[in-house]
Amino acid sequence: MLCWGNASYGQLGLGGIDEEIVVEPRKCEFFHGKQVCDVGCGHRHTAFLLEDGTCPKFPIQFYSRHSTLCLFLFTGGQVFSWGQNRYGQLGLGINGQSIPTPQIIQSLQGIPFAQISAGGAHSFALTLSGAVFGWGCNKFGQLGLNDSNDRSFPALLKSLRSQRVIYISCGEDHTAALTKLRGVFTFGAGGYGQLGHNSANHEINPRKVFELMGNVVTQIACGRQHTIAFTPSREKMDSFGLGGNGQLGTRSTCNRKSPAPVKGPWCSCNSPTDTDSERGCFVKRIYAGGDQSFAHYCTANKLQNIDDVRIQDPYRKICTLNEDIINKWCNHSPGRLPQEISNEIDLVFSSASCLNGSFLSMSHPDHYSTSSKCSGVDMNQARLLFHRLVQQDHPEIAQQIAASLEKNLIPRLSNSPPDIEALRLYLTLPECPLFSDRNNYVTIAIPFAKSLLSLKEAPLKVLGNWWSTFEPRVFQRLVELYKGVVVYLLQMHKMGIPSVEQRIFTCFLDTSLRLLEILHMVSERAGHIIQYDKFYIHELDDLIDIRNDYVTWIQRQMYPMGHDGGVTLCRYPFVFDAQAKTTLLHTDAVIQMQMAVDQAQMQNFSSMFMPAVESVNPCLILIVRRENIVGDTMEVLRKSKNVDYKKPLKVIFVGEEAVDAGGVRKEFFLLIMKELLDPKYGMFRYYEESRLIWFSNKTFEDIDLFNLIGIICGLAIYNLTIVELNFPVALYKKLLKRKPTLDDLKELMPDVGRSLQHLLDYTEDDLEETFCLNFTITEENYGATEVLELVPNGEDINVNQSNRQDFVNAYVDYVFNTSVAPLFECFYAGFHKVCGGKVLELFQPNELQAMVIGNTNYDWTELEKSTEYKGEYWADHPTIRLFWEVFHNLPLEKKKQFLLFLTGSDRIPILGMKSLKLVIQPTGGGEHYLPVAHTCFNLLDLPKYRSLETLREKLLQAIDHNQGFNLA
Repeated sequence: MLCWGNASYGQLGLGGIDEEIVVEPRKCEFFHGKQVCDVGCGHRHTAFLLEDGTCPKFPIQFYSRHSTLCLFLFTGGQVFSWGQNRYGQLGLGINGQSIPTPQIIQSLQGIPFAQISAGGAHSFALTLSGAVFGWGCNKFGQLGLNDSNDRSFPALLKSLRSQRVIYISCGEDHTAALTKLRGVFTFGAGGYGQLGHNSANHEINPRKVFELMGNVVTQIACGRQHTIAFTPSREKMDSFGLGGNGQLGTRSTCNRKSPAPVKGPWCSCNSPTDTDSERGCFVKRIYAGGDQSFAHYCTANKLQNIDDVRIQDPYRKICTLNEDIINKWCNHSPGRLPQEISNEIDLVFSSASCLNGSFLSMSHPDHYSTSSKCSGVDMNQARLLFHRLVQQDHPEIAQQIAASLEKNLIPRLSNSPPDIEALRLYLTLPECPLFSDRNNYVTIAIPFAKSLLSLKEAPLKVLGNWWSTFEPRVFQRLVELYKGVVVYLLQMHKMGIPSVEQRIFTCFLDTSLRLLEILHMVSERAGHIIQYDKFYIHELDDLIDIRNDYVTWIQRQMYPMGHDGGVTLCRYPFVFDAQAKTTLLHTDAVIQMQMAVDQAQMQNFSSMFMPAVESVNPCLILIVRRENIVGDTMEVLRKSKNVDYKKPLKVIFVGEEAVDAGGVRKEFFLLIMKELLDPKYGMFRYYEESRLIWFSNKTFEDIDLFNLIGIICGLAIYNLTIVELNFPVALYKKLLKRKPTLDDLKELMPDVGRSLQHLLDYTEDDLEETFCLNFTITEENYGATEVLELVPNGEDINVNQSNRQDFVNAYVDYVFNTSVAPLFECFYAGFHKVCGGKVLELFQPNELQAMVIGNTNYDWTELEKSTEYKGEYWADHPTIRLFWEVFHNLPLEKKKQFLLFLTGSDRIPILGMKSLKLVIQPTGGGEHYLPVAHTCFNLLDLPKYRSLETLREKLLQAIDHNQGFNLA
């Protein structure tokens, strides 16, 4: 042990020496043959802890004291303080009153600390990821907060947050911080040069000591009014500040305002075999006190690990989850846990600090980059270690963890954590398999979600930012966890819940759904971390009455004060899949229709007594002629009011006796859409490559026809009928007020879309010369070519590297918006006359498309199961068995042709195959007759074929010769 400085009170431990001042390092013979573990320097005294010394009964991981206060950092992460509190240096929110017994600093709860330090009347705490908190006296700016106001609560030094601080030391009125990147910052009182800035000025902000730049400083220590820094790679120790008692070790009692070398036989641990090194000192740790300094060293023949405060000492840190401790816990014999392991598990899983300090990322960006945008957590490591810890071989470990989480951790989580580092457990804990265990939903997963939802706006926003950086599979696991909780709760409710527990159930369900709602918003804002359909809970149709839920939701909107407080799933529409949404839309249609009918009946009743009141029909009646179906329909719809579109639709073909039980209505939609989309009208442009259509901006037809098509599409949805409408998804995006993108152009015009993508992806510098484009578009209409400007003076603007995205955006906007604006507006207005409302807004564009034209989610087995039979046919009739054997062996294209032949469309309703309700009936005649499709009723007349070959031949012949709509 080497020591120097003031020895007037024996604080150097040199015995009865004559000098009161030792101006250069001197060996302390008392420690010869003894192993020193730690040193604590006071104003006029020094304490040493030897290797054979006793340890405190409570697990203290870090201890710091000054002449007026003491700080303790416990293994569980709590920080305690006591002593003088004149300036608020205990961090308890009060000042003036001294505290004789240890008090926990509540405002630091949950933060994973690496170190604490006490100064004259100020204190500091450093987190594992380099955040620095200071409190107490700030007369000289020693808290580094850009002012000189004292603090009775810990305050974050925002200026050091990004500096990767790994060690901090406090003097009487100044502070020094060492960073992972070798920098030394000092601030506070500088009257004696103790800040090392070559001046006697005070600093109220952290300032780097430039004369130490270029040195790999591994240790710093602050005395009362001096500072020491050690650079082992250069065999160098520097000191600066007050030197009147020789505490600088420069063989002088002069003050130093900038770093000066401490004279001593310092050696580098990189060259321990040199001759000089054998006689030299390998410094293990440096210490500074009031006016004295110490260097704990070893010689080459007894070389020990040299302390580097940039590296966390595993024996002086809070307890965190890592491979070593998990291996220790899991390597015990199965059965009852040893008390030591049980205590450790309880310590970690009862402490927010311990969990927040676990699974820290060591790769880029590492945990020192922690911010409101970066969590500093390695989620893959968290999942791996949690799954290694919670195993079937050790159920006792899982039980101990569950008990600690349930009783000690979750109930104590704060709704306003003191720092973002106290939020990490909200990311990592759900990776624990215990959360996914249905037995722990009520005791762990739901209370955890409730704590999360109780967070104030600022921390909740930080969590949202962190979630948005998740890999899709990690984010998906969290979503699946709480989807599972919702399903579990609904299953329990369906089985029956006592009325006394109904309120608790409602709270649990609402908590889980609200968390899913937040995750859904995060995913949407981040550009869909996972696809929207990953939030769908497909079991809802079996677990709740969706129609009744919707009616209840509507009633609560109309009468918000008069409900029982139960949860309606319609408040959380993102969990509804396409089929559930369709059920909602149909329910809404039925309600609207019933309201329209009731209104009509009320008006008709009034007309009986009041002649001035005109009677109305409770249905929307379309009387049309087949040969003039478009004109007749337009005439009726022009005279109809918006309320009429909400009525049930009845169609009558002039001169035909058929009663519209649904089949006539279906035939009407098939015929009128075929007519309206006929090229003779020139209303739509057909794209050969994609086989899709889009509005033609050069049409000569009445613009009202587009309004009619919009109404027809709306009526089709309202009346549960799919129609042939080969538009791209862009149409449905626009109906839902969403912007089409380049991907939509690729769907409509694949060649053009690929060319524009190639333009965006081009990396060479000669883009302008290679593509030779300007902000124009060339169109061909009726044999004539026309060049149109995409922006004002577009012909004079060449497309280059800087504006190519603008060009692509303008091109897409022209095709889907600008060029067809008046036509689409009429279509949009017509569609929303029928289908406008909140329910429509629940749909995604491709779901709305499936509502209008059906989808291709074929399930041929379901089609067979849902088919009904008439007459002597039944499921096991020989002809029926032959039919299904032939059908299931057909290739996909032939099966789709069969659907077209039978139903008028090769697509299926959004509700699936079961909603097609195919009907097969026998027909007279012999085997030489072909099957006949009654398209309007999904009815197939199937002769009684006796052989597989004949049935296959006749069926293929029927569907191959089907042209357009085969209406019988």
